[in-house]
Amino acid sequence: MGDLNDRVAWPAVEFEPYDWDSRDDLPASRQDRLRARKPYHAAIPPPIADVRVTLPMEVLAAAEDACTEIARFDTMAAAEIAPFAAILLRSESAASSKIENLTASARAIAEAELGRGTRNAALIVANERAMSAAISLADRLDGPAILNMHDALLSHSAPHIAGRWRERQVWIGGSDYSPHGAQFIPPHHDRVPAAIDDLIRFIARTDIPTLAHAAIAHAQFETIHPFPDGNGRVGRALVHAQLRHAQLTRQVTVPVSAGLLVDLDSYFAALGAYRDGDPVPIVERFAAATFVALANGRRLVADLHRVRDEWSQRVKVRRDATAWKVAEILLRHPVVNASSLSRELGIPQPNVYRAIQPLVDAGVLIEFTNNKRDRLWRAPDVLEALDSFAARAGRRQRPR
Repeated sequence: MGDLNDRVAWPAVEFEPYDWDSRDDLPASRQDRLRARKPYHAAIPPPIADVRVTLPMEVLAAAEDACTEIARFDTMAAAEIAPFAAILLRSESAASSKIENLTASARAIAEAELGRGTRNAALIVANERAMSAAISLADRLDGPAILNMHDALLSHSAPHIAGRWRERQVWIGGSDYSPHGAQFIPPHHDRVPAAIDDLIRFIARTDIPTLAHAAIAHAQFETIHPFPDGNGRVGRALVHAQLRHAQLTRQVTVPVSAGLLVDLDSYFAALGAYRDGDPVPIVERFAAATFVALANGRRLVADLHRVRDEWSQRVKVRRDATAWKVAEILLRHPVVNASSLSRELGIPQPNVYRAIQPLVDAGVLIEFTNNKRDRLWRAPDVLEALDSFAARAGRRQRPR
């Protein structure tokens, strides 16, 4: 697979015209109103279920090297960092959300897990639920599974659209008045169910290298754009479901989105190239993002190991004290309250305060609510490590 003479052309997206029913109640310029009287052109996603996938040898090699590194990272997780699996999942969810301009600090996200925090943080926590749902559904990647991922993402913030294919035209870029002038107009909603069925058949194939398979499926999903909102986040969750389905990952969520964040321009350009009939850039982008993400992930793990080692020097209690069980929880949940610790530890709430006091005395935990009821504590060392991970992921602005 991949020799130049054997390359099979990938089908490009075609377009078809539709009349647009303008709304007079929306503000728009005269130019926009005139343009909206003409037909717009929506994409026709080509069926790919049976298309032969051929890629240049160097691209296949890079993707396979990335898979080797993913497997190595996952094996390390099984031996060393199993307690940090939740942290890696949260970090990937935050990075995927950041691609959609949803940002929040590690502290805000941790607070949102307890029902506090900002709207953006709550949406990132919802994305974490969607990724968890994707991974749990990895054994049956079908249409209902994708709908479940979407429902997990938006059931709280947008219940009227959660878990359902879209029933109207959507578009990317341009104005809110009409799809005319948009950067990309996904297929008419009548085409969505059949396009998803074709994608599911493609995902079920076993003749495509894992990372290339996931990258191409992701690009096709984003082209179909089957939901009014949440497509990018669900599409990246689907990548993790495929990695788990292929048993490339068994223990943790590899922070691929954190790698994509480093060069968003290339990511969006690769999606555009895919629609023009070239799947190579999206596979290259995923391979490159994987190496960046794993380097960042390893550094996060090292930082958390360092934090735990420093705590062992600062906290002055015996090794079998409940305080150390609390410390392990803080590596997964760096903001806690008495009720969350009571559930995690299986002890009455009054005993929680006794367990956390050595951590407070050592500066491992800091109370920041100053309330007698519903008091919250944060682990600043863990939060700093998570914010550093997000800062290293970076983000180049997408051109407007």
